[in-house]
Amino acid sequence: MALSFSNLYADRTETVAKIGDYMQIAIPLTAWGTTLYLGDTEGQIQFYESFATNIAVTHGLKYLVKEKRPDSSNMDSFPSGHTSASFQGAAFIHLRYGLKYAIPAYIAATYVGFSRVYANKHYTRDVIAGAVIGSASAVVFTDKYKNIAISPIVYNGTYGATVKYSF
Repeated sequence: MALSFSNLYADRTETVAKIGDYMQIAIPLTAWGTTLYLGDTEGQIQFYESFATNIAVTHGLKYLVKEKRPDSSNMDSFPSGHTSASFQGAAFIHLRYGLKYAIPAYIAATYVGFSRVYANKHYTRDVIAGAVIGSASAVVFTDKYKNIAISPIVYNGTYGATVKYSF
């Protein structure tokens, strides 16, 4: 009986970890894909700068700190790269396009962090550091998307347009 509970826990842990693995790719990919979909060239550049900075800082710290993972598999525990990537994507969406679009990404990024601790790949401090690094890299490079809406006006034989510029 104990063996079956042990296998059930191992299967669940593997599932949680795999979902986290996919999400850490899906979140920044969604952020980048949004810039492409909107034709937001400025946003693409800001995403690249933010993403590259996040990767450099995260992996630079892994190289310098060399902290053993909780499962003792290697010395790459600090900071969590999965978490930094997912929070970089979520924070980019938030800062560029607004919080209402970023809420699902933040929820998914939080799940990624949870999955890394649950799978015994990181300590909580590794995940918090990854979230801070990912978010900070987005804060440094990301400006709010500027949207221009032009609407035609036809009123009593008068023709024209209104221009709305939102931040």
